[in-house]
Amino acid sequence: MPFIFSGHMEEITMNRTLPIGNDQFRLVREKNEYYVDKSLFIKEFLEKKDTAALITRPRRFGKTLNMTMLREFLDITRDSRKLFDGLNIMETEYVKEMNSRPVVYFTFKDCTGNNPKELMQSVWNSIFQEYRRYYEIFEGTVDKKDLYYIQFYQTLQDGLEKKLDRTDLSFSIQYLLTAVCRFYGKEAVLLVDEYDQPVLCSYENEYREEMGDFFSAMYGAALKGNEYVSQALLTGIQRVAKESIFSKLNNLQVYSVVCKDYAGYFGMTADETQKVLEHYGLGLTEEVRRKYNGYRFGGMDIYNPWSVLNYAKNKRLGDYWVNTSTNYLIRQSLGSAGNHFRKDFDRLIEEGETTAGVNLETSFIELQDTQSLWGLLVNSGYVTVSDDTQGHTVKHGPDRIDGRSHLRYDNTLMKMRIPNDEVRAELQKIVAEQAHISDDSLRGIFWYLQNGDMEHFMSVYQEIVTSCTSYFDAKENAYHMLFLGMCISLRGLYKVTSNVEMGLGRSDIRLEALRLGLCHVLIEFKQGEDIMKLKEEALRQIMDKQYYAGLEGRVLCIGIAHDKKMCRMAWEYVEVKS
Repeated sequence: MPFIFSGHMEEITMNRTLPIGNDQFRLVREKNEYYVDKSLFIKEFLEKKDTAALITRPRRFGKTLNMTMLREFLDITRDSRKLFDGLNIMETEYVKEMNSRPVVYFTFKDCTGNNPKELMQSVWNSIFQEYRRYYEIFEGTVDKKDLYYIQFYQTLQDGLEKKLDRTDLSFSIQYLLTAVCRFYGKEAVLLVDEYDQPVLCSYENEYREEMGDFFSAMYGAALKGNEYVSQALLTGIQRVAKESIFSKLNNLQVYSVVCKDYAGYFGMTADETQKVLEHYGLGLTEEVRRKYNGYRFGGMDIYNPWSVLNYAKNKRLGDYWVNTSTNYLIRQSLGSAGNHFRKDFDRLIEEGETTAGVNLETSFIELQDTQSLWGLLVNSGYVTVSDDTQGHTVKHGPDRIDGRSHLRYDNTLMKMRIPNDEVRAELQKIVAEQAHISDDSLRGIFWYLQNGDMEHFMSVYQEIVTSCTSYFDAKENAYHMLFLGMCISLRGLYKVTSNVEMGLGRSDIRLEALRLGLCHVLIEFKQGEDIMKLKEEALRQIMDKQYYAGLEGRVLCIGIAHDKKMCRMAWEYVEVKS
């Protein structure tokens, strides 16, 4: 995903286009699109000299753009000086490395398939692009009878004729690297963008076990002890566990979202965000911060670049990032999570933060326990680490996602929070979906609330509560969580907060009206057998503790009492003057 920034290249003009949907560095520069100067990423890569490295970041945080930039800078087959004119890398000693190395580049971000055969064909289609590029270079200049090139040409021919079997495909990257190194007399640089997309696809379509050996063989052949590779860099969302893909690699360096290395090269800093917004006539307001800021990468505050770009284009604060993927894995994993995870997750939704054991070293699709699930949420960008409490360990008992006993020890405790309002709204939507609440019910219940029709509001709410049996069976604080998830439909109308200290205590749910004509809403929940008494206690608590402090105008105060599936409400309007 491309970025935007004033940079040093030339005077900025207001007609410079935003590179939305263009993640190819060469095209961004040739079309003079607005670009954030992340070129010192190249310097850090060259300085580290990792034999094999993996950088994990959420989708659409700039992985592909950075990888294509690295390819353009190093690739011996290209002339890239004009592309980098005015960028920071040109002020370093590493400028001498420009176009000095053979590069083999693959992107698997679009690899999909409903079955293994379709997926392998998709993988080959991506690999074929490099085979075709080097075929044009090799043709007429190499001896096709030379052993180094026989495998290259045979693999290419078999692939074109769809005769390439799984074994040959798994060694196709190695064959290409060998031929390239032989041709140039230099070890190649291997770049693999979104390496884990085929693995995730195989998991979603329920044939991962069948494909495990294939991926292990392919990456193992390409990376482990390969004398034809000087450096290799992979990007993806998460690390697939040592037990499979990287089981043959003992030299892999992993740079996750909590690492300081490469921290500032994915996503946008506050300064970068402010410059792009000002360029397009917008400001870095508190609303923008709440909507798109909040990520912590290696101790740095990072904005969501995709959402910022789309906001700059549309001039509207929308939910852009969460709508770029089906998020199958997130929904599937949250829907099957155990009670131990749900306790911490509920706290996250209610209070905005929680502390739990997190495993960032193993993919959730391979080790389905609570620590790996938290790791998935962190790596995917749905949760961010606010304070890594290194040195503290936790021992959890049996709590596998699938319900089977599994013990894990010495997991580092991390303080986590929801990064921003955009992600918070998506998580609340997932909560509502898991409770099987229809869109019609959501629209109806809050229409009644906004119009002061409390009798119908209570009736629809009772219907929702009655229909959500499985949801309530799994949650201790189900009613609070249910209502909070339902509030997803109020975006743009109300500012929704939960368990925020106001007045003389902490109100359960606070709906602060954002438009004239709407009243504010305060809700307090109670649970017990005597719901007629408890509803009045809940309402009185709002009044006695003055939860309406800080509001101005008309406030609807609602006390809701639950006894299993039965609920009752008490409500009262108050006028709050400044």
